[in-house]
Amino acid sequence: MRKYKCISQSVFSTENFHIEPIRDSDKYEIMTIRNEQLYHLRQEKLLTLEDQDTYFNTVVKNLFEVNFPSQILFSFFKNNLFIGYGGLVHINWKDKNAEISFVMKTELEKEFLKENWSSFLKLIENVAFQELDLHKVSTYAFDVRPHLYEIFEQNGYKKEAVLKEHVIIESQYIDVVIHAKLNVKK
Repeated sequence: MRKYKCISQSVFSTENFHIEPIRDSDKYEIMTIRNEQLYHLRQEKLLTLEDQDTYFNTVVKNLFEVNFPSQILFSFFKNNLFIGYGGLVHINWKDKNAEISFVMKTELEKEFLKENWSSFLKLIENVAFQELDLHKVSTYAFDVRPHLYEIFEQNGYKKEAVLKEHVIIESQYIDVVIHAKLNVKK
């Protein structure tokens, strides 16, 4: 199992969920998830096997070799079965904040969206607030899945901003909605 230099442990768990540093063995399932959910990601085109291999061999591999990586990515499991991935991205080490990124297998979204998102948030907050002592984490969501906002708010996130007509999706300008949570244990 890989280990990030900036985190003292590799596995974080709650109930029947856990995260561990992103695994190469999940890279093609991650590619499938991302390609299926392109509409809400900052990804411009469908990923190929070559794209995914290159990303893991360059970007992901390097995250484990530096003290202050720009992102910390995890594979996400329920009952020890891989169901998604995510992490802290756009980490600002100076100002102690990061953005949360998370996607799950597409077929789980309808029935398990709330449970999986809530569990992932709990786990990634443990990394952000306990391990890394970050001050703030935030989400950055294209306004195409408003049902997520209730999940964020039920988990203690406050709506901080709406970036009006900030992105173009299918030739339409779409808002970006940002929710955030502060490290209250400080």
